Amino acid sequence: MLQEWTGALLEGAWAAGVELPADLEIVLPFYGDALDEVVREFELPLTSEITTRGDAFQDEFLLFQEEIVSEIRASQGITDQQIDEIYGNNPRERAPWNWEWVQAIIKAIDRHTPSVSQGFLETFMRDVFIYLQSSGARSIIDGIVMERLDARPTIVVAHSLGTVVMYNILRNTSALNTPLFVTLGSPLGIRAIQRRFRPLRYPANVGPWINAFDERDVVALNPLDQQSFPVMPQIANINNIDNQTDNRHGIVGYLDKSEVALPILDAL
Repeated sequence: MLQEWTGALLEGAWAAGVELPADLEIVLPFYGDALDEVVREFELPLTSEITTRGDAFQDEFLLFQEEIVSEIRASQGITDQQIDEIYGNNPRERAPWNWEWVQAIIKAIDRHTPSVSQGFLETFMRDVFIYLQSSGARSIIDGIVMERLDARPTIVVAHSLGTVVMYNILRNTSALNTPLFVTLGSPLGIRAIQRRFRPLRYPANVGPWINAFDERDVVALNPLDQQSFPVMPQIANINNIDNQTDNRHGIVGYLDKSEVALPILDAL
């Protein structure tokens, strides 16, 4: 994974006409295995796997998902009729606590949004939910990241769920010195996610914050602007990224762009 990130950044540097410093130290805290283990311990099924009424935790998960997919489907122009084509004549109420209704919305997004697959969207929402909902999960994941960081000035580049993790860490600690914070494909502008951090605040000891996204990346549904993520100083949004990965969300399709690499290298 470190090789993938570094290789993409090298491509971005080449596109910007600059070189990486020879003495650059790059660290990549990897929490994927720990997250997988936490997910297994919760035994929280993906929405497509739900067949019976679950416990209160599963109900909360459905509410969380329904809010996210409703915001996504509105942004993608998916109509009630397109969802009803999947939901059929099901007499059960069209409501967040009805897993079949949530399943129908997710399937409609998968069917009518080429860059999004059902499996990717469901897995992403489950991972984010468990991180946000469980203090134990946050402690484990945040701890893995913090082990690799110290008080030296460090440019932080975060992607996807990693932007949620790093925002949580940076807003809750003054021990880090972050002259530049770069978020790529960030879901922090999604209402169901950013509401968990209210009142929103700009992290202490963080210099400029740059947020880059492809407008077709449904994970980065909203820019981190004064409407979706109102903090001061304002976050600089770069919305002209053409992410070439299949789901418009992959890290390679962000870091290999000169618009992303140049601010990082300038800060170095």
